[in-house]
Amino acid sequence: MEPSNFENTREDYTSISHKLWETALRPWDSPILPSSDSLAKARDSLSDSLPDKGLGLEQTRDHILRDIVPGLNAASLSPNYYGFVTGGTTPAALLADHIASVYDQNVQVHLPEHSVATDVEYKALGLLTDLLRLDRAEWLHGTFTTGATGSNLIGLACGREFILREAARRRGIAIGSVGEYGLSQVMQEAGVKRIKVLSTMPHSSLGKAASIVGIGRANLKCICTSKENPLAIDMDYLAGELSQPGDASIVVISCGEVNTGHFATTGKKQMLRLRELCDKYGAWLHVDGAFGIYGRMLDVTDSEFAAVVRGCEGLELADSITADAHKFLNVPYDCGIFLCRHPSMTLAADVFRNSNAVYLSSGAAAEIPSPLNIGIENSRRFRALPVYASLLAYGREGYKTLLEAQIRLARKINGWLFNHPAYEALPEARSKDELCEKTGIIVLFRARDEQLNRELTSRINATSKIFVSGSSWEGRPACRIAVSNWKVNVERDFALVAEVLDEVIRTWDASHI
Repeated sequence: MEPSNFENTREDYTSISHKLWETALRPWDSPILPSSDSLAKARDSLSDSLPDKGLGLEQTRDHILRDIVPGLNAASLSPNYYGFVTGGTTPAALLADHIASVYDQNVQVHLPEHSVATDVEYKALGLLTDLLRLDRAEWLHGTFTTGATGSNLIGLACGREFILREAARRRGIAIGSVGEYGLSQVMQEAGVKRIKVLSTMPHSSLGKAASIVGIGRANLKCICTSKENPLAIDMDYLAGELSQPGDASIVVISCGEVNTGHFATTGKKQMLRLRELCDKYGAWLHVDGAFGIYGRMLDVTDSEFAAVVRGCEGLELADSITADAHKFLNVPYDCGIFLCRHPSMTLAADVFRNSNAVYLSSGAAAEIPSPLNIGIENSRRFRALPVYASLLAYGREGYKTLLEAQIRLARKINGWLFNHPAYEALPEARSKDELCEKTGIIVLFRARDEQLNRELTSRINATSKIFVSGSSWEGRPACRIAVSNWKVNVERDFALVAEVLDEVIRTWDASHI
């Protein structure tokens, strides 16, 4: 009997790792998008059928590096990829992610005699609370998720449990968990006819989460009445919604709106008022911080970033917080964060408990909860290790310095756009100072020429020097630059962005003379 391909291709992990490290990574200044030839070659090279006899490790490795890698974009590698707030992968995170792949730990169950993996995850959550200036005594309850979508889902699921129990308590009765008895039965017992999610300019993932947990996208309601600021929360309107008989509500704060990065609140006074209203009417207060939680890393006394700091003030008053580590920590996809102020994550456990699986029990009661009982997944990657490694490697000061550079670049671009005759910086501001003061890491803009504006995103990205996201603002096309890579260099990157945007205008003008 011939030996299998597995036996034929046994190579030392370290040897393979070195080869991949040396050949897989393109230079930082390589084109951001693959060429059409590279894309075509990559697609043509893909196998249409499963071979009876495998190619073996070396041929497969060569195929991936030679054919597939040239067809990938340089989103994480390039400091000039400004789409989707992808971030990058720091050297410490890359090292840790490789270790996570090699050792491939089981991190769904806390088994202290088997592995230190869940201990690492628990410590990483603690380091995150330190970085975000949250009190460990209150906030060291949470889990790592695939991303902000998963974290928002957990937030709404926990909120759903809380508000139904609170509604029942106020009627003087006790009810069981939705996770045990189902939404319809528990709502009926609690005397609740409708569950609402109240927010301003929420991320699309919130609607998806509302759909999954049985609330429904149609019950996601806007609590803004301002024509000037679509993020502003009308406190009186909110109070009216919260007081509706038969309704139970989850209030969601947009701590960083996806298009602009602006904040729904502007200081602790507003958060105190929100907390007061939620306590009065038995609502759950959730913060979607995927696009703005980074402001908690800044020095609260630094006047240069005062608007960003104010936008993150008072978040410790919320019940739960969503964040995205691949954004502000620059660790690899996928890595989201869910933090909860309620001890032991009992609400999450009532929803996500993995019942009737004795083989997944951690045994004796432990300080560290098994992650499978407080989150969506049973099978989980050791995504906490890159977070732990990066936080130790760069510390509070390292991440603060990185964030300051990212904000300064975004503000420099926005200031340049404000004065540019062919571009319009968004949202509209009365002065360059006002625009830049509110800018975090996101720049939103469009071309003044309406015909060019419809083509602007594709024309910018066709240069393959920088990449921007296509978006929409007030019903018209717009472009978004999200500065989120650890390789940022303010002067170098600004010069390139300005060069590309001016080049687009020159090319357009030349073709329309």
